Amino acid sequence: MTGLILGSTSVYRRALMERLQVPFTVAAPDVKEDDVKQAGGNPLAIVQELARQKATAVFDRHKSGVVIGCDQAACIDSRMLDKPGTAGKAMEQLRELRGKEHRLITAVAIAHADGLVEFTDTTRLVMRDLTDGEIERYVTAEQPLDCAGSYKIEGLGITLFERVDGRDHTAIMGLPMLQLSAELRDIGVLLP
Repeated sequence: MTGLILGSTSVYRRALMERLQVPFTVAAPDVKEDDVKQAGGNPLAIVQELARQKATAVFDRHKSGVVIGCDQAACIDSRMLDKPGTAGKAMEQLRELRGKEHRLITAVAIAHADGLVEFTDTTRLVMRDLTDGEIERYVTAEQPLDCAGSYKIEGLGITLFERVDGRDHTAIMGLPMLQLSAELRDIGVLLP
């Protein structure tokens, strides 16, 4: 096999991949995410479809590579929360999440010459009953505008929670490294 490729432009996923200490490149998947989201479906099906499309779109351009595609959604009840984009929307999302449990669903697809490997990880998080002042201070300090759910748990965002239940804490940052490492080894990628 030649070339491990991360089919994502996320700086968070890139930082997670760097932990593996193996060479990889990054390629933008150029997938129309809004089309998939507007087609509807449950959040799990949507993130799985997006991860699959991202992996296969990049693999179609790099047939000798091993391509990792991923997608993630923060969900309250059965509704997905998009990346907020603005401080006002981030504060609105955090007000909705405060004092409640929500899920963070992460889907991964690995496209390679012998096929496609797919898996998901779901983390349940309970946010503290934050005050409006705490929410405003957090958004001002960390600017989580590009994060589903409006928090960066790898940073100051950890202070927003009273409980986090999941198999792999790296899934919260966008890429479940425990299972990814196992799947990469299974398809022949040499890891330390």
